[in-house]
Amino acid sequence: MRYLVTGGAGFVGSHVVLALLDAGHEVDVLDNFSTGHRGAVPAAAKVHTVDLIDYQDTVDVVAGQKWDGVLHFAALSLVGASMADPFYYLRQNYLTSLNLVQACALHGVKKFVFSSTAALFGGPERADPIPETALIQPGSPYGESKFMIERALHWADSLYGLKSACLRYFNAAGADPQGRAGEDHGPETHLIPLTIDAALGRRPALKLFGTDYPTRDGSCIRDYIHVADLADAHIRVLDQIEERSVVYNLGNGHGYSNLEVIQSVARVSGLTVPWEPAARRLGDPAVLVADSTTLRKDTGWQPQWGELDRIVETAFRWREKHPNGYGD
Repeated sequence: MRYLVTGGAGFVGSHVVLALLDAGHEVDVLDNFSTGHRGAVPAAAKVHTVDLIDYQDTVDVVAGQKWDGVLHFAALSLVGASMADPFYYLRQNYLTSLNLVQACALHGVKKFVFSSTAALFGGPERADPIPETALIQPGSPYGESKFMIERALHWADSLYGLKSACLRYFNAAGADPQGRAGEDHGPETHLIPLTIDAALGRRPALKLFGTDYPTRDGSCIRDYIHVADLADAHIRVLDQIEERSVVYNLGNGHGYSNLEVIQSVARVSGLTVPWEPAARRLGDPAVLVADSTTLRKDTGWQPQWGELDRIVETAFRWREKHPNGYGD
């Protein structure tokens, strides 16, 4: 098969590219490299340096090849930044994705896998874990932009027959178990790499935002899912959209607290993690865990890297070896 992966130079997208290549498929990557890294793209993947905001350039790539499917990861993804500049986030994420969806619908693409977000579920009455049937109430322009894209895909199916899978998840983490790719954001905002860098002395003491939540140790609980397991899920759903579109929540099945992340990094690395308590951040809920029961039942997917120490171990090995990320 031949697949086009947008955002294939980013964290999750690059791991999906590796998984597709490992499975024997041909892969093209479309990326504007605004946040992605050329070093994250395997040599076996053909690269199209294109910004999806340009509709004609997008059409040229989509129409220039018969694709067995398109997997879409290209997006701005910082919740806080979307609150600070909401219209930019809404415009960029929605219009770039709309261009891609339209090009696919009009030029013969039959399958579309969308990397969505569980940040769609922003209401205070959210269940634990969160099922697909939970009330959609995005808590940020970032989450809203992802839901707008899901709605565009609904109409692309209804009117043009473009079948899609929308995967909603929280915190991608870890690194390729073979050490070929890892996490490199600028600036870094994810807890596990920040904790690792604090342990390695590459940054000041970690700030733990909130230690008085109604959880087992007072810190927030989050759903960390290994990026290799995410890649596996994105590929598995391609078989589910032969005849119908699907929406799945995707999660590890077990939430881990911020303090447990610190303890895991200390165990895995053998180092002390300097940290200090800080005030809660506005809008941070106590628990966020997604329910992946339906995905598991339909596809047979099971996380292979679900234990926190295994997630952290792959992240630590990659980050220790690449102190400057792909700049190395």
